[in-house]
Amino acid sequence: MANEFEEAVKIMIQSVGEDPTREGLLKTPERVRKAYDFIYGGYKENAEEILSSALFTSSNDEMVVIKDIELYSTCEHHLLPIIGRAHVAYIPDGKVVGLSKIPRVVNVFARRMQIQEQLTEQIADAIMRTIKPKGVAVVIQARHMCMEMRGVEKINSTTTSSALRGLFKSDEKTRAEFFSLINAPIGTRY
Repeated sequence: MANEFEEAVKIMIQSVGEDPTREGLLKTPERVRKAYDFIYGGYKENAEEILSSALFTSSNDEMVVIKDIELYSTCEHHLLPIIGRAHVAYIPDGKVVGLSKIPRVVNVFARRMQIQEQLTEQIADAIMRTIKPKGVAVVIQARHMCMEMRGVEKINSTTTSSALRGLFKSDEKTRAEFFSLINAPIGTRY
C-alpha cells in the first residue's frame, strides 16, 4: 500500500507541472506518506477507549472546561487544512475524566478528513456516551484554507460551530456560564 500511495503522489506532482525526479522532490512521495500517516492517525484511534482509560469516581458536579485546545484537521472536500481551537466542557455525574484525555479525543476526530460541523458533533457525542455527564458543550472556532487559499479567498474568516448536549442545551444559565467562561480572557493570576 505504501508504494501505491507514493506512486499516487508522484502522479500528483506531475499533474501540477513538476518533475518528480528533480532532486528536491525525489523523497517527497515518502515524506508525504509519512506525514499522512500522522495527519490521519485519528482513523486508527478510538475516542471511547481513550476516555474510558482514565475515568474516576468523583463527587464533583460543577462544570469542567478545557478551552483553547489547538486543532488541525483537513477539509474533506478539498483536502486543505482546517486550523482552529476547540473549547470543551462537561458537567460530571459521578465520574470525571483525566484532563489530558479531552484534547486527545479532539485529536482523534480532527486527524481525519472532516467538515467542522461533524467534528464538533463527534467530540460531544463521544464524551456524552463514555463519561455519561449531565451535559457536554463543544465549540470550535477555525479557519478553513479552502476558503482562504482558493474560492472566495477570504483571509482570516473564522467559522464557529457548537454542539450542546444535556444541561448545556436545556438550561439557559448553564449555557450562559459556559459561553462566559470560554470568552473570558485568561488572567495572569489563578
